[in-house]
Amino acid sequence: MTVAAFVVHVGDLRVRTRQPAVYILASKRNGTLYIGVTSDLGKRVWQHQNSLANSFTSQYKVRMLVYYELHPTMVDAIRREKRLKKWNRAWKLELIEKVNAEWRDLSSTIA
Repeated sequence: MTVAAFVVHVGDLRVRTRQPAVYILASKRNGTLYIGVTSDLGKRVWQHQNSLANSFTSQYKVRMLVYYELHPTMVDAIRREKRLKKWNRAWKLELIEKVNAEWRDLSSTIA
């Protein structure tokens, strides 16, 4: 069975929802962070927001998509996720604030 990818257009932003991605969720501005990797960002964020994804994000109410990167392959995405998880908190916060200074929930930009 083949699942077709589709593209979402939001302003200048184009996001293929079935593309390897690394993402950061937050409970609130400067709150608890969660870093993950997925091949379907829209679906995975929906799972987190509806407490279907994992006990950590459910327990700490980590539901707001504050950062994501798209990658050409899952190998690249997994490699990047592992690197980000080793970063100290200050670096992660700086990364988020470079692209999302207001800490807006970006989930509406992906589907």
